[in-house]
Amino acid sequence: MALGVLATITVQEGKNEEFETLFKGLTEKVLANEEGTLLYALHRSKSNPQEYVVMEQYRSAADIDAHGKTDYFLEAQKMMGGLVSAAPVIQVLDVV
Repeated sequence: MALGVLATITVQEGKNEEFETLFKGLTEKVLANEEGTLLYALHRSKSNPQEYVVMEQYRSAADIDAHGKTDYFLEAQKMMGGLVSAAPVIQVLDVV
């Protein structure tokens, strides 16, 4: 059964362009290398330009786990540390 993930990320003022560039590179690597990733897309809030939501969908919990352990994800996560204002809020959802 597929699983969805919503990750809400708040970015520091003035860091949007850098964050979006970093995330674009991460997205390309995820979609090119992770067969179990069905959707991986960044969205910016219309009401709060500092808030982003990553919509993700995976074939299984094992695919979510594998995603979080990739070298490129771990590297991007380190780089994002200086761009975000708080830890992301993560929701894991069942696809119905």
